[in-house]
Amino acid sequence: MSGFVSRTALLFWRALRLRCPNCGQGKPFVSWFRMRARCPVCGLAFERGEEGYQVGSYMFNIIAAELIFAAIFLAAVIATWPTPPWTLLEVGGITLMIIIPFLFFPFSKLLFLAFDLAFRPAAHEELGPPGGNAPATRR
Repeated sequence: MSGFVSRTALLFWRALRLRCPNCGQGKPFVSWFRMRARCPVCGLAFERGEEGYQVGSYMFNIIAAELIFAAIFLAAVIATWPTPPWTLLEVGGITLMIIIPFLFFPFSKLLFLAFDLAFRPAAHEELGPPGGNAPATRR
């Protein structure tokens, strides 16, 4: 079990650094919103080929946006109690819920890939030729 936990922590650490979760070296993104098809170092396909695979990263993105919003909202209410600026919190909350998913986009893609790799390690067949310069997604 300790090996699973340490490997999972390593996968997530690599993803948070915006590196390939599998090898830790390749840079998966060409730009903030354009992901390569494969890791330029190990050749791992970033979209693992299952129908609906991208839904997992969307879910990670939505959950992160909601948690970040909740933490900032609660901190602001506690810091300004007993007279919180409700209008500012409402407008700021709407703004955050629009901006955060864009800011968190590459992290959510790689964190979901790390999550998936923790339970389904990359098979030899999934590792293609390195150097996937062609973008896989444009979102």
